[in-house]
Amino acid sequence: MSPAPVIIAVDGRSGAGKTTLAVELAARLRTHHKVSLFHLEDIYPGWDGLAAGVERYVATVLTPLSRGEAATWTSWDWENHYDGEARVTLPAEIVIVEGVGAAAEAARPMLDAVIWAESPDDVRRTRALDRDGATYEPFWDQWAAQEEEWLGRDDVPGNADLRVQNVTDGSAPADLLHLLPYLPALAPALAPELSARRALRLHAERLDALPDAPALFHSLYGASPNAVWLDSSNAGAGAAAAGQEGDGTDLEARTAAERSRFSIMADDAGTFGQFVTHHDGISLVSTGSATAKVPGPFFRWLDTVWGRRAVRTPEGYPGEFTLGWLGCLGYELKRETGGSDLSGPTPDAALIFAGRAVVLDHADGAAWLLALEAPDAGEWLAQARSAVAAAGSGPQPPTPGQGREAGGSTGVVPPAPPVFRSRDTGAQYREKITAAQHQIAQGNTYEVCLTTTLEARVPESSLDPWTTYLALRRRNPAPFASYLRLGNLAVASTSPERFLKIASDGGMRAEPIKGTRRRAADPQEDQRLRGDLATSLKDRAENIMIVDLLRNDLSHFAEPGSVTVSRLCAIESYATVHQMVSTIDARLLPGAPRAEAVAACFPAGSMTGAPKISTMAILDRLEAGPRGLYSGAIGYFSLNAAADLAVAIRTLVVRAEGDGTAELSLGVGGAITSDSAPDDEYEEIRTKAYGVLSTLGAVFPGD
Repeated sequence: MSPAPVIIAVDGRSGAGKTTLAVELAARLRTHHKVSLFHLEDIYPGWDGLAAGVERYVATVLTPLSRGEAATWTSWDWENHYDGEARVTLPAEIVIVEGVGAAAEAARPMLDAVIWAESPDDVRRTRALDRDGATYEPFWDQWAAQEEEWLGRDDVPGNADLRVQNVTDGSAPADLLHLLPYLPALAPALAPELSARRALRLHAERLDALPDAPALFHSLYGASPNAVWLDSSNAGAGAAAAGQEGDGTDLEARTAAERSRFSIMADDAGTFGQFVTHHDGISLVSTGSATAKVPGPFFRWLDTVWGRRAVRTPEGYPGEFTLGWLGCLGYELKRETGGSDLSGPTPDAALIFAGRAVVLDHADGAAWLLALEAPDAGEWLAQARSAVAAAGSGPQPPTPGQGREAGGSTGVVPPAPPVFRSRDTGAQYREKITAAQHQIAQGNTYEVCLTTTLEARVPESSLDPWTTYLALRRRNPAPFASYLRLGNLAVASTSPERFLKIASDGGMRAEPIKGTRRRAADPQEDQRLRGDLATSLKDRAENIMIVDLLRNDLSHFAEPGSVTVSRLCAIESYATVHQMVSTIDARLLPGAPRAEAVAACFPAGSMTGAPKISTMAILDRLEAGPRGLYSGAIGYFSLNAAADLAVAIRTLVVRAEGDGTAELSLGVGGAITSDSAPDDEYEEIRTKAYGVLSTLGAVFPGD
């Protein structure tokens, strides 16, 4: 008796191309494994024998194979219409069974993976009759009726681990092979396939040009359903912003310049492109024609695809991003890090895998084209070179003072400005502030980062997320601005706050923001507001409490003694606000799991309060609803094990509802301490919302 094999079922309706798919998949797996293949069409007892055939298959084929034993079964003689000869199917490291009913309910407990193949009805009929000719045609309707009856009581597609649109271009086997190793039951057996994903070769090409970034993104990715632009929209202005109007230091200037040096743009097209969404404990990973359903925590899945060096950083390339995963993590992932389990309308995570990308180096005035070696890499590189040349050296980023005047032009002229509604009225928000202070007085928390949500429903045609983002970046440039288009979700963010950076060499950095003042058009008033923030004992106390929290978060996976605070309560000025920012650095323990290090810090302490876990529970009761993407994170997880993530604040989320309308969402909030004044705190969230609302021509609810 052999060890129990890994058994993969390929199921689907007649004519879905299951046989060809199984044969080609087996051939690819035989590169590293011994593979056995079984076809259910050999065992069905006649044209009305679907149910009986499934029973025979489960009893005489699948049961012994699942135990690592040879299966002896009786074939069916299709010419003479009676039982044929006895046959034997030997077990192997991997067994593939294919045919209608291969993943029937009685079979599934013995299967390690279920693949459901789909094709349009007309394609299926043509494919089946082309294969079996006149023999099948008189029985097509009879067999199809059996399939309908069976699937009416057995939801095989809903129980499938992978679903594939099995078109006739031959791409399905390769797409499936990309996804099969993600399934926990198959990962140990498919270790060679996993290793191949970590032995990739990266091509990097420098172009001495700094094109107009919006024009370049639109040219390369304007038609991509899934695309990401991590946009340092205040590049060139970062150093000036950091030390603006006195009291800046060299450290602040260097820090601002580092945050604003690179912009990254990519989509999920090409040989290696993938797209993953995670919701309520299930990750859906898509590539080409196939989608895998992977149960389990998101950060556990992330650990399987990121955290180990899969490529070498090319010589001369100054960036940390060397292709990989880009996108967003929602606040509700807190269920995996000590928070409660809440479900929201948007995904808990949405990421693309980019096997090629453009990186703009604003400091050196260069564009880098990155591509993993693949058959389609050369074509894309040629296209990208042309796009960079065509984009030229367009408009430069705004300077720090541009766009801060109250009532200035927004650049978005919808037919009618969106009318936002708030989860909380002004009175309700002030009552929640008082309730948070009661929790502080009871000793249950020190600081509560209370938030609310503004929402608006608009006709989908009335607001274009792309032009809205361009207006936002002009109005409020920021070092961690970003534009994401991920299926029915669009994200336009002008975040100034870094959540967490992990360098490829293990350096870690968090830069929490706590403390905000509005900008003023009058220079003297603007300077007064900046000075008021710098000297505010309350804001310093808020900031220092979050610094202590993040020092603790980083310490879980840091080398002992490596956690330091290099900046404490520094003031940085942006287009619409002044902010108080601190910097905490640490060194990752060698060999520590990087996905777990990210999870240990998630969600950002600046968006929860301290202590984190007990305060998140308080927030759940006070806020009475999910935050969604707001106060989660946006950024990348690179193939060289680096990551850089911003806190998702100053972020407009646009969700297409599928009925011609779109739901707009904007989260705002602030830190509540024992000496918070409810009126001042309410004014702070209005200030934070101003940059986005004014760009849309909208007003804060109740104004």
